[in-house]
Amino acid sequence: MKTISIHLKHLRIPLTILLIAMSCGLFAASQTQYTITDLPTLGGTNNRANSINNRDWLAGYSNLAGNTMRHAALWRDGALTDLGTLGGPNSATTWSVKANSGIVTGISQTSQPDPLGEAWSSAAFYPGATGTGYINLGFVWENGAMRALPTLGGNNGFATGANSRGQIVGWAETAVHDTTCVPPQQLQFLPIVYGKQTTAISALPLAAGDTSGAATAINEQGQVVGISGTCDQAVGRYTAKHALLWDKNGSMVDLGNLGAQLWNTPTNINQRGDVVGFAATSNSDVDGNFLEAFIWTAESGMQPLGFLPGDVHSEAYGINERRQVVGLSCDANGSCRAFIWQNGVMTDLNALKPASYTATLEQARDINEAGEIAGRSLAPVTGRKAFLATPTP
Repeated sequence: MKTISIHLKHLRIPLTILLIAMSCGLFAASQTQYTITDLPTLGGTNNRANSINNRDWLAGYSNLAGNTMRHAALWRDGALTDLGTLGGPNSATTWSVKANSGIVTGISQTSQPDPLGEAWSSAAFYPGATGTGYINLGFVWENGAMRALPTLGGNNGFATGANSRGQIVGWAETAVHDTTCVPPQQLQFLPIVYGKQTTAISALPLAAGDTSGAATAINEQGQVVGISGTCDQAVGRYTAKHALLWDKNGSMVDLGNLGAQLWNTPTNINQRGDVVGFAATSNSDVDGNFLEAFIWTAESGMQPLGFLPGDVHSEAYGINERRQVVGLSCDANGSCRAFIWQNGVMTDLNALKPASYTATLEQARDINEAGEIAGRSLAPVTGRKAFLATPTP
């Protein structure tokens, strides 16, 4: 093999320009490729991994055979654990749980009927006829057991994120009948933080003039993000009038918006306080058909991430310390593709998978510090499966 030596003094490119180009990554290797692993199911054809921590624990949900019920699911080393329920037919881990300490959080139906007939915000996360009618509570799963989390005096609760210090966030109903609620929702709900023993519950403040809200994610420093607005029909829409960050020093930061005062929803926060999520860009988009993914940083505020080519809707769900962001981008017909955004560029994750993997990577829901991605794929015959995307060395 012939060896070719290149000396900088023979190049026509000035050394300073060369060094700048190298530092900006202009001569970097091609885009990272991924190995895709389908995760086992509980027998149904609708499954999704919504969270991945730095121990390679993936959490989400898996439908049972027949697809009339689903349970919160935990995948470790390729094996699936059914986390069970709090007595009702359904449960799920629906948001990113970044804790590395061995806990998983989520929501579960109890066996008790809801006395007010509220659909509650969990109805959208359960299948069909079994999705409503029961009281729902946030749960924490630890050491093989699921236990319920308390509310603020109302019937229902919801747990979203957790950190390794044992702090858990979410939202819970009070006993107050909020006149801004849209039926069947009746009771006010507030953003909450549970203490390490999970019996201590504290409500976080809302933006001035607002009546209800929710906490959606927390980092290791105890910074919490979430939404504040009216009670509306539950979490989302006008409840997300404001996207908020509750800092560890007790201050509250309004993260701004992309031009509208609805659907401003943070979904994740990394350890340096960068936030991702999605927001409406027009006040006329009440149904949230044309939302756009965003990243918020202390230096630049809220910035839109755009869409994959041909798409009209995007949502961001995961971010790591390298500011790699993952989410989904959808066309006008609701067909979605998973994306990874880094260094200002959004890339279709399907362009980075092996040609032998023929299912469509539909949603990317979380990313850890190793760059591993959790999400959901779609295949015409086998349906929707949870997947793990691992960067190829």
